Amino acid sequence: MKIVLVGYMGSGKTTVGKELSKYLGFRFLDLDSFIEDKTGMKISTIFKEKGELFFRKLEHQYLLEVLEKNSEIILSTGGGTPCYSGNMDAISKFTDHVFYLRVSIPELVKRLSKEKSERPLIAHIEDADLPEFFGKHLFERSPFYSMATHTIAGDGSPEDIAKEIKSLLR
Repeated sequence: MKIVLVGYMGSGKTTVGKELSKYLGFRFLDLDSFIEDKTGMKISTIFKEKGELFFRKLEHQYLLEVLEKNSEIILSTGGGTPCYSGNMDAISKFTDHVFYLRVSIPELVKRLSKEKSERPLIAHIEDADLPEFFGKHLFERSPFYSMATHTIAGDGSPEDIAKEIKSLLR
C-alpha cells in the first residue's frame, strides 16, 4: 500500500507522515529530502541557482521514481508537487490513498512565519502579507489538492491526524 500526503507548505505532511509510519510500520519518505539527498543541494539552493522550472522537472522525475520503486511507503510531497507536471494524475495512478491535509490560513501564518528563511516561496514576503499570499496560493492550488481521495482537517495534532488517516485506511 502506498499512502501519499499532499497539502500546502506547513500543513504538517512530514510530521504526520512520520507519525503514521509509526502506526503502520511503513517506510516514510519526504520527497523534498529525497531530492536534496539525490542532488546534494538544498531545495532553496536549487530554486535560487537553477530556478523553479528546473526544480519542478527534477521533482517530477524523482516523484515517479519513488512511486514506481516502492510498494509500502508513506510519501510526503512538497506543497507544490501536486500542481505541476501532471503529478497529481501520476500520484492517483499509483495509489488510491491520497490525503490532503487542509490547514487554515491563520494556522499556516502561525507555523510558517517562524521559518520563512527556509521556504523559498515566502522568504521575501512580509509577515503582514502572508495571509493574502497563502489565500491566493490556496485558491490556485485547491483544484489539485481536491483531487485527493480524502481531505483531512490539518489544524490538529499530528498524532490525531495520523490516527484519523489510519482509521480511513480500513
